[in-house]
Amino acid sequence: MFRIDLAFLKFPNLTTKDKQQIQNRTNEIFEFKIYDLYSDTIVKSECDTCDSNLTSFQTWDERNIIEVESEGFWGRHFCEIPENYDRQISVGDYIVETDGTATDVAIVRETGKMVNLKRNKMGLANEHLPVLRRVFTNKDMERYKQNLMDEKAAEPIFRELVAKHNLEMKLINIHYQFDRKKLYFFYTADGRVDFRELAKDLANQFRTRIELRQIGVRDEAQKLGGIGTCGREFCCSTFLKSFKRIPTQMVMEQNLSVSASKLSGPCGKLKCCLSFELPENN
Repeated sequence: MFRIDLAFLKFPNLTTKDKQQIQNRTNEIFEFKIYDLYSDTIVKSECDTCDSNLTSFQTWDERNIIEVESEGFWGRHFCEIPENYDRQISVGDYIVETDGTATDVAIVRETGKMVNLKRNKMGLANEHLPVLRRVFTNKDMERYKQNLMDEKAAEPIFRELVAKHNLEMKLINIHYQFDRKKLYFFYTADGRVDFRELAKDLANQFRTRIELRQIGVRDEAQKLGGIGTCGREFCCSTFLKSFKRIPTQMVMEQNLSVSASKLSGPCGKLKCCLSFELPENN
């Protein structure tokens, strides 16, 4: 989520506490407006009264929920905080979470009323969610760093085994589940790949459960991230939750030049932002 930094402004008659309150309140209003622009389901007329909506809207789910992002299978999702958990959770914190069968790492992306607002607009309530176990400890950080090192060390082994089995697979990302009970390999390929023998070799090599997941080119761009031709981070890796079909009809309706080089993103598909200007898609 985008945020405003008011540190450059001078407030000679205000205390540090007052300055922080102004900063926090400004960001609350700004975050709501940004979400209003990008959400597919939010009503545009609410923008004029976003200040009151943010502070007084009724939530459908009474649980304490935060929005987090994981490098593994879960991706960007919501996480429940237990009622008896009394430690402050802030954006940017690393946490350990579990869904009852797996334990993984995530980074906190959003907290507070904005999470409830998003969930209301998405129609989510009382569904099963991963549960926070704890904010990272020093021991957790050591294990996390070790997992990252092992992921890096697994890359040449994976490529060697792919070559051994003559498979056409492009490795995108490797992720060790925090409890090391599963090792994910994300890849792209032109078609379906018979990786059964490869999976057996990987399991023998790493002595853990192996999951090979084929992803699309848009998912690849989302995982890798980058800067678009507009000079900003990819929409898919910042705020988009799902991918829409972008037909060429959208280009024609906006009277844009039909140039594949200008209208295609780094993933090779038509840019997601082509849908932003059409009323029925906003």
